[in-house]
Order: sequence, then C-alpha cells, then structure tokens
Amino acid sequence: MDATHTPARACRIEDVPRWDIETDVAIVGFGAAGSCAAIEARGAGAHVHVFELASAGGGSAALSGGEVYVGGSGGTEVQRAVGFEDDTEDLYNYLVMSGGPAADAERVRVYAENAAAHFDWLREQGVPFKGSYLPGKWIEPTTDDTLIWSGNEKAWPFDTVAKPAPRGHAAQFSGWGGGKVLMERLCARAEALGAQVHCNARALCLVVDRVGGVQGLVVRMDGEPTYVRACGGVILCAGGFIANREMVARFAPGALACEAQVTAGNDMGVGIRMGMSVGAATLNMQEFFSTLPFFPPASLVKGIFVNERGQRFINEDVYHGRVAHYVARQPNRRSWLLVDNAIFGRPMLQPDIPVAAVGESWEEVERELGLTTGSLQYTVVEFNRHAAEGHDPSFHKAREWLRPLDEPPFAALGYCAGDYIGHAFTLGGLSTNPGGEVLDGDGNAIAGLYAAGRTACGLPRWGEGYASGLSLGDSTFFGRQAGRRAAVSAA
Repeated sequence: MDATHTPARACRIEDVPRWDIETDVAIVGFGAAGSCAAIEARGAGAHVHVFELASAGGGSAALSGGEVYVGGSGGTEVQRAVGFEDDTEDLYNYLVMSGGPAADAERVRVYAENAAAHFDWLREQGVPFKGSYLPGKWIEPTTDDTLIWSGNEKAWPFDTVAKPAPRGHAAQFSGWGGGKVLMERLCARAEALGAQVHCNARALCLVVDRVGGVQGLVVRMDGEPTYVRACGGVILCAGGFIANREMVARFAPGALACEAQVTAGNDMGVGIRMGMSVGAATLNMQEFFSTLPFFPPASLVKGIFVNERGQRFINEDVYHGRVAHYVARQPNRRSWLLVDNAIFGRPMLQPDIPVAAVGESWEEVERELGLTTGSLQYTVVEFNRHAAEGHDPSFHKAREWLRPLDEPPFAALGYCAGDYIGHAFTLGGLSTNPGGEVLDGDGNAIAGLYAAGRTACGLPRWGEGYASGLSLGDSTFFGRQAGRRAAVSAA
C-alpha cells in the first residue's frame, strides 16, 4: 500500500483504512519553522504531533550560522545597548527592497512591526544571545558575539531607502555553525511543552475530503504507512527543494551551477509537492540563494571584480550572495577579483582559489588574462582616480572600502566557472498568507493546510537581495503564526 502513496497525489479520505494517530495539529518537519510552530500550537493548548524525516530534529537550520534577522521598533535590546537605533519603517523599507520585484508588502509589514518582540520570544525559549557587537564585514561571526552586519544595509542601492543598522543576531557560539545551538534549544522547548516528535518518519502524502479540505496525512514509520488525522490542520515545514535535482532543473536551473547544496539532506521538495497536489499555488520557484567565497579577509572587499571585457559590474561591498549572482551571469561565466599587494589575501572559505594572473603592472595582468588591450587598464585607471578622491561614481562603493589599487605586484584571483565552489538553496515555495494558510491560484485558503519556512515562499524571495538571518527570522516567526492559527482552528 505504501507504494501507492506519493507527495504528488493526495489520498482521498474514503480510502483511509483507519486512523492510527489523531491529533489537533500535525507538523511535517522539525527544523526552525516546525519547532516554532509546535511551541506556539502547544502554548495554545493544541495536541501536536511532529513528523521528522531525519533521526533527529534541527533540519538545515542546524547547519547555519544561527543568525536571526531582526530589528525595528527602535531596535532590539542588543541593538540599543550598543548604540544602534532601528526604526520600524527602515526595517520595512529594507525588507521590501531585499524581497525584490515580488516582495510581499503585507508579510513584510507584519514582520517589521513584530521582529524585535520576536527576538525577545526566542530568548524566552532559551536561545542564548551574548548581547555584544562584532564590527566589520563577516559571513557569520567566528566569535560568540551577537550583533553583526549581515546583509546589504550599508551598500548601494539599499542604503538609499533605509537608514543602515546591523540586524544579524547570532546565537551565542564560538566558531562556525551556531545554528545547532539555536535548534537544540527550540527543539528541546517544543518537546518540553509536550509536542510528540516522531523521527525517521517520512511524510508520504496529504489526506483530503471530498471538497478538497486537508484532513490529515500519511506517514511511513517503521516501514509501514501510518494514517494521521489532524482536526486543526497540517503544517508543512519540510524545507525547500535544493536536494531534488529534478525539481531544481525544472524550476531553478540556474542553481545547478552551484556545486554545494546548503541542506541537511531533507530539502527534497516533499512539502511543496504535497501542497501542489491539493491545488496550492507556488511563488518564485526560479529564485535561489547563491554565494561564493571571496571574503573574509575583509581586505579583499577593497578589490574590484571585472569580466572578460575588463569591465566592472558590481559594487564589491554588497552582501556576498548578491556578488555571486552578478558573477554567475557575466559573459561566459568569466570573472576575476583584482587586488594589489596591500590587500592581497586568500579567501578564508576557499584558500585554494586560483591566482589567474600576476604582474608588476596592470598591463601585464591584462595580457596574462588574454583580455583586449587597454580594457582592464582603463577600468583600473578610472577606478584608482576616483578612489583616490574617495568616491565611486559608477558603482557607489562605500568610502570605507575604497582605495587605489596601486601597490605592485598586482594579481587577479579566479572567479570563472570551475574556479570556486558555489553554494545554493532554493527560495521559492507555496503561496501563503502571513498567518501561514496555504493559498490556491485564486488566493483562497486551502482548508486545513499551512506552511512555513522554505516550504513556503516567505520574506527571502530574491537571491540578489538576500541577507544572512532572513531564513531563520522568517522560518521561526512565520512558523509561530502557522502554529497559532492551526491551534485556533482545532479549538
């Protein structure tokens, strides 16, 4: 019977032979969204069963840096303590721009007005935050500090719509990977409140009634199909689809160029496919986060990227994910980072990045790269002339990252296809309202179905505007909304 169940086709309620588990709320996935949905649903008095594919909770969030993107309301307690104000409208405007052409203003408004309180809620669940500020430009803190600049806040054009403020709040942990601390605390909190967690449980399909409402789901446990009835609803928190290469090829083929999948292995698109099987609409399925290793050290941000025409194409002080998207779409995927002796270094995350050319003059570097005579030289001369004056009229790089590249020897670090390891995860997913209800193609809620995290298309929906902490902020906050709404439905 197991073979007949697939995420792409819902099971009719009349074909359910029995109900093995009956609960108020059933949650698929025990990562950032699923754990917070469970906490809120239990807090509202609902009976909760969580079904996790892996042998333990945490999901992909446990592999992250543990940064949550929050602010507004004048600033979180940490922001204010270290001297940063963060107006809600600045957070709102920044998030709308970072969401790109398909930004959801209603969702952003709800988040911006409640993000600071959400940070307090995370602390109340036991997530540790030291409360200190780490200045500089980081991918994630390697210290146990809390507050960092984790996005494009100080970079053009984002700094033109909102007053910059650091908003990345990292769980206290020394070294890479603070996400495991965050997830240990959230998962433990959900279980302490009475959520019943089933690991090694593979969600197979949804169960629907004759009018299309979701009544439960089928899960494989101990090798057998288990039929779960959920009177309040099913919440899909099963991650994105970066690990499903067929789905990536179909919906987000650009991500195939990134060799490394940012996933714990569970991001197979199961939740998205289950939603689609009952008529759910999807949004932004072509969008994905991508990154490349070009800093730290931060000195490399003072270099300039050029393509095979010898032209610059990005202000290098933006978030590394934005740089990655621009690099990937250059002609023939050929780009280099130009540096001089004063700022030369190897990127910490990929110290074996190739040095494609070295010379005592930029003419030598240009010749060694095989570029059109004068093309690279002209670009560097113009950049150096303006950098010496403290501005960048072409790409608006911030003054703190500007200095002429004039100390030989000079070098070009290789960022052509094959030179670096790209990392990616998907951003598209099911269409939901801010309460987590899954919507069909006409914008109507599908009864009994909710989604959050990367299974839904949330705040982070544009690869070029992503900031570290947006996924965890979105997943934890909107997971809470879905858990609360499903619990109310059960009541």
